[in-house]
Amino acid sequence: MAKFELKLPKMGESVAEATITNWLKNVGDTIEMDEAVLEIATDKVDSEVPSEVSGTLSEILFQVNDVVQVGQTIAYIETEGGVVVDAPKEETTAANIEAVEKTVEAGKETAAAVNFADSDKFYSPLVKNIAKEEGITLAELESVKGSGKEGRVTKTDILDYVKNRSETPAPQQQASSPSVQAQPASTPAAQSQPAAKAAPVSVNGQDEVVEMDRMRKLISGYMVQSVQTSAHVQSFIEVDVTNIVKWRDKVKNAFEKREGEKLTFTPIFMEAVAKALKDFPGMNISVDGDYIIKKKNINLGMAAALPNGNLIVPVIKNADQLNLVGMAKA
Repeated sequence: MAKFELKLPKMGESVAEATITNWLKNVGDTIEMDEAVLEIATDKVDSEVPSEVSGTLSEILFQVNDVVQVGQTIAYIETEGGVVVDAPKEETTAANIEAVEKTVEAGKETAAAVNFADSDKFYSPLVKNIAKEEGITLAELESVKGSGKEGRVTKTDILDYVKNRSETPAPQQQASSPSVQAQPASTPAAQSQPAAKAAPVSVNGQDEVVEMDRMRKLISGYMVQSVQTSAHVQSFIEVDVTNIVKWRDKVKNAFEKREGEKLTFTPIFMEAVAKALKDFPGMNISVDGDYIIKKKNINLGMAAALPNGNLIVPVIKNADQLNLVGMAKA
């Protein structure tokens, strides 16, 4: 018997992780080659992960709702015969354990230098060690936006912060001498201010609190993010679309027969939006701090309702290059 490592496959250049939504197989189940083992979801697409070999599922390393990085081993499959196995060697495993132990020890030393107990956020030993080596204070670390699970600061996040640190002033410089450190302890006003938190929501005994599912969490996160990157303006203009309605009624049957797609008003309006953005590129922008980013590509997102009540927003890339038929089939 040989042990095969089932890893999370690469799903695109911009996809670095996925959430496990459902295990289709249990430990002990027989699996055929190319048979789906589990279902995953990313910010862009939901899909299944097939097995590259035939065998028996011997071990599951992650549970439903766990976030897994691309290339990470998620399960082991016992196979018959001499199948090439990706399992790590004992020497490598021992070396990894030793490296982890060193990282943990380094994290402990960092905790002694910077009192991470004053923060209600979780920081891994590796992140703490980098913060110590780079002289990052707790106030600075709390200002770093985490991209990991539950907003945790990852190695990439803190390294990016260190890289751009010279461009952004530190929230507070850490005192270097013990005498100076003792002063803030006796003066509450001089202590580092905690990161701003959202005001608590009032809940009474008659209210029902329901945890958001994964889809709603994504929608909520992106809505908040969009406020920080795009100017939100709402304007209502009344337009006479009588001619469009008459034209659609006239050609919709022939269009469906010829193209195999129904002609709704949606692709008509989307084609108009794409043309307007091309004629007025100042509307196709994003904001990054004090800079305005003028987008060259015209990508349209159209919200679509799902049967469970959630929404997804498929993105039509380079929409200005599509005609009405292309919009209808996109």
